[in-house]
Amino acid sequence: MDTVSTATVRPATSLNLLSHSEIAGVMASNENVYQLFRNCALAVLNTGNEQDDAAEMLADYADFEIAVVAESRGVKLVVSNAPASAYVDGVMIRGIQDHLFAVLRDIVYTDHKITRGGRFDLTSSDGITDAVFRILRNAGVVRPNLAPNLVVCWGGHAIDRVEYDYSKLVGYQLGLRGMDVATGCGIGAMKGPMKGAVVGHGKQQLWHGRYVGITEPGIIASESPNPTVNELVILPDIEKRLEAFVRLAHTIIVFPGGAGTVEEVLYLLGLMLHPDNAGMSLPILFAAPEGREDYFDGLDRFIRATLGDRATGFYRVINGRPEDVARAARDGIEQVVNYRRDTAESYAYNWTLSLPLAMQQPFVPTHDNMAGLNLDSELPDYELAAQLRCAFSGIVAGNVKAFGIEQVRRHGPFQLRGDPQMMAQLDRLLQGFVSQGRMTLQRRDYQPCYRIQR
Repeated sequence: MDTVSTATVRPATSLNLLSHSEIAGVMASNENVYQLFRNCALAVLNTGNEQDDAAEMLADYADFEIAVVAESRGVKLVVSNAPASAYVDGVMIRGIQDHLFAVLRDIVYTDHKITRGGRFDLTSSDGITDAVFRILRNAGVVRPNLAPNLVVCWGGHAIDRVEYDYSKLVGYQLGLRGMDVATGCGIGAMKGPMKGAVVGHGKQQLWHGRYVGITEPGIIASESPNPTVNELVILPDIEKRLEAFVRLAHTIIVFPGGAGTVEEVLYLLGLMLHPDNAGMSLPILFAAPEGREDYFDGLDRFIRATLGDRATGFYRVINGRPEDVARAARDGIEQVVNYRRDTAESYAYNWTLSLPLAMQQPFVPTHDNMAGLNLDSELPDYELAAQLRCAFSGIVAGNVKAFGIEQVRRHGPFQLRGDPQMMAQLDRLLQGFVSQGRMTLQRRDYQPCYRIQR
């Protein structure tokens, strides 16, 4: 692979000073933290290269190195053997520089203030919510005195040109109406809305548009930040990433995707179905281009068959009509503003949304944990949604995350067991994703990382 031998980078906007213990924590004195920092930094430097196999990327740049160096005027990074695409005429692209220091900022903050510092209680629901807030605030993502206008867009990275262009058209209509966009920061339906919003903001001469990328270490290597992201934040795990999305969102738009998109939808429905969130205002839109109605038809059918008709009342499906999607998002934001004004809730961070501790604690996709999921139709709907979310989380890990891919390589496909009718619905949905090439970018010869036991 083409690389640049050595480059030195200094922060342009933040993180000029780190303590000696913070630098030591990132470097060789704590090998796990350093490897986490290195892998996330490499993913950022790989921006623009559409690849969703983390192990392949790490192997391609096995000789990549990065060091944090203290000096009299602050801190610098010494980068060796990084992807050449991160540079123009030998100088690292400014946006990638900013993302590189965002990685350092979030890894340092998480390790020192949360993991090693013990300043937050990660065993309680309130403590985890507070930790997510502080990570976002430290990254400058939570800001006071901003009008509520952040639309979270979810959707797949392995989508075709028709679905990508549609997501971009919706983003354009959002931008024309002054709305900002947050996504998982990768390619596909995460990139399209941001690119469209950039043009929409430009036409309206809105020069401070926000394109917020929210990711986590397990996924960033397979979904490198797209070039449009201008605010990047890395949460410690998928559960805190999901919590960040729902607490920041003023409206959520879901585009077609694959297993990862279903994971996000099930997480969201699990929250909305929970009795503690009765009456909560968080508008959800499912949006697909004309001719691609089958994606949400299939997902809606799966939701009705597993969680019941009540779950379908929390979302609205719009096919085609990008302008109507944007208008519905704008109306949704107005609903949220009125609700939060009436309840004295923060516009910037939805504190009153109740998250059960079980949905906040990390689910580790081992074979034992996947086989042990309680996929029983007798469970309360919100608990079943949470269990199904974990099943899809494991499938995502087996498809694109280094840890999950290694688990499957060593021990074979994950085994999923449960109610026979539910397993039939699950198999039907996943088989559709496989036939449509929605599981990974490697559309041919996909080998399932799961096996469904009926």
